[in-house]
Amino acid sequence: MRFTYAEAMTRAELYAPLAQAAEAAGYTTMTVADSLIYPEVSDSTYPYTDTGDREFLEDKEFIETMVLVTHLAAVTTTLRFSPFVLKLPVRPPVLVAKQASSIAFLSGGRLTLGVGLSPWPEDFAAMGVPWERRGRRTDECIDIMRGLWSGDFFSYSGEFFQIESMKQTPAPPSPIPLLVGGHSDAALRRAVLKGDGWMHAGGDGEELDRLLARLAEIRRAEGDTREDFQVHVISYDAYTPDGIKRLEDKGVTDCIVGFRVPYVMGQDDEPLADKVRHLESYAESVIAKV
Repeated sequence: MRFTYAEAMTRAELYAPLAQAAEAAGYTTMTVADSLIYPEVSDSTYPYTDTGDREFLEDKEFIETMVLVTHLAAVTTTLRFSPFVLKLPVRPPVLVAKQASSIAFLSGGRLTLGVGLSPWPEDFAAMGVPWERRGRRTDECIDIMRGLWSGDFFSYSGEFFQIESMKQTPAPPSPIPLLVGGHSDAALRRAVLKGDGWMHAGGDGEELDRLLARLAEIRRAEGDTREDFQVHVISYDAYTPDGIKRLEDKGVTDCIVGFRVPYVMGQDDEPLADKVRHLESYAESVIAKV
């Protein structure tokens, strides 16, 4: 089992020391949340809270995701970083491919690229991208990024993108793992057909079991027998050694753990020392014992 530290919607100046503390404590990866805008008026709902409210996002300090990953990689040496998740279809795939390969090159291959759609039409409107057919647009973005990461000349002709033969240098020093986030059937299928793994966004244990069963069903139907397929989940089971064993038995490869609920109004006022103590305590009581 590998362990990912998640801290989101906190004060921006805390991310670097928290990354360093997570690295020292033995975590494999740290997630970085993605948010582009906060619209003044919206009737959209947030899919991962019980009420669907999104007001807790207002005034949170979101550094642009790929910029923050670059910053954190520069102050660490072994810790991996994963957007959780990058809103891919609202971004130009050639640019994302270049950002990702540059981060991978400069960090010595310490990027795992978590991608997804976006639950909010406002993101698409702000970026001048149609909301319709966003899933198929995402598929093409993934194809383009993988093609450009090869380091060879690459061209593409699709429904949304037409790319003349080109290459990007430097190529990533090793293949960039690409994980697909989302709980819909389409997202699970995309994780199998287009990704190197799946990222779970949270929920109760019964729902997680259903999603894991469906993911396994899709993999069997597609003849996917990859031993390195990654499954990153959020689960209460992740907080005890016995629970870790149960998750391993279900095919989970990476546990995403955090130590506060980020979906609250106002600024996070938890002191840095308390955050570090929480992640270190978990490392001592769980990571060191499995």
